Amino acid sequence: MQLRCLTAYDVRGKIPEDFDAQIALRIALAFTCHCRVRRMVIGRDMRLTSPEISQTIIDGLLAQGVDIIDIGLCGTEEVYHAVFSGFGDGIEGGIMITASHNPAAYNGMKIVQRESRPVSRDSGLIEIGQMAADLQWFAEQTAQRPPQPGSYRRIDSKEAYIKHLLAMVDCSVMRPMKIVVNAGNGCAGPVVDLLAAHLPFSFIRLNH
Repeated sequence: MQLRCLTAYDVRGKIPEDFDAQIALRIALAFTCHCRVRRMVIGRDMRLTSPEISQTIIDGLLAQGVDIIDIGLCGTEEVYHAVFSGFGDGIEGGIMITASHNPAAYNGMKIVQRESRPVSRDSGLIEIGQMAADLQWFAEQTAQRPPQPGSYRRIDSKEAYIKHLLAMVDCSVMRPMKIVVNAGNGCAGPVVDLLAAHLPFSFIRLNH
């Protein structure tokens, strides 16, 4: 079969015609095999289909012996930060469940390797897609179970992410301001709330 959800830089498709939780699991497993990932970070956006897709990937990869660090609801940049900051040694990749700016009927995945290097058509996404499209390969892979499943950790990564953001600016030179901020009903809202405690700004929040 052919996957219609692969783009040049990520995975994105309409649910359920082009993309669903089982397709996501096949792509995730192909990623771990192709890029030799045994310990990874997973995050998800606020779409109604994201929890199911995330949980299906987590359950499937744990069964294949992959260690999972789950950072839950977050922005894509938080997954990137979690992968390159490491949460200890050995983080080899990450998956963000999101369809970026696409409408609510879509979902997808952004995939990164070690040090948050994006997986695109130039760095393995085509090969990963070919593996994921091969149903016989998937059946053979999932029929093989390792001696023990992978480990699971649920981590709140936001404190470390906020600390990272604040390290890039000098708050002491900022003057009080009233700022309108529009989170677009996305995952930036919680980050704005956490940053607000450290900044001399009064935020007027829209679509929060």
